[in-house]
Amino acid sequence: MQEQFINLTLENIGTEHLCCAIADKKHQLGVEVKKEWLQARIKEGHVFRKLNQKGKVFIEYAPIETAWVPVEAANYIYIYCLWVSGSFKGKGYGKDLLQYCINEAKDKKKSGVCIISSKKKMPFLADKKFMEKQGFQVVDRIGPEYELLALSFDGSSPRFNENAKKQRSESQELTVYYGLQCPYIPNCIEQITTYCDANGVKINTIKVDTFEKAKNVPCVFNNWAVFHNGEFKTVHLLNEGYLKKMIM
Repeated sequence: MQEQFINLTLENIGTEHLCCAIADKKHQLGVEVKKEWLQARIKEGHVFRKLNQKGKVFIEYAPIETAWVPVEAANYIYIYCLWVSGSFKGKGYGKDLLQYCINEAKDKKKSGVCIISSKKKMPFLADKKFMEKQGFQVVDRIGPEYELLALSFDGSSPRFNENAKKQRSESQELTVYYGLQCPYIPNCIEQITTYCDANGVKINTIKVDTFEKAKNVPCVFNNWAVFHNGEFKTVHLLNEGYLKKMIM
């Protein structure tokens, strides 16, 4: 089945689609932003592997030493996203993609593979039950919901950065930390800032545009994090409708 997949490279990234935003025109600006971000990351060992069809079936991961995430580990692989959607579910694609990552980690003598998940299933995070079936275990937590899962090859364990465990913001304004990796983010930022400007809601958007910023965000973070009244609220991407529900 492996011949059905393709990895993005510096040679093909200009012509290949990003399956996470394959059919939605409003996210095309985000696609270009992500491709620019990926071009720099591929040189660091970042992998974006997808089904060679028009569908949302892919895995994205990187060495923890270059991964834009507030996780500490030695010699691990960090998985940003593993996504299989729609009619592609139930065909073994997710397991195949994950196994490819695990095999690469073993071939490169890594200590293990890790991913952010949650106690209960949440959008934009890994499915804990699926990962546990593949041998992953909870190795760290932030608050009652967010968990770090790992498949360790040598008994070592990754951890969330201490700064990430703060889950607090000094600002009382609606505050959004956002990265450049997800193609949905530029449109989300446009929607919520337009709404806030029109309705007198103060908003503070913080672009996480360097590796150092990503490693030191004051919360769990996988490209997006929202605070309101100083409290961490969610990693769920916000559009206008979701924002209204959160701040009302």
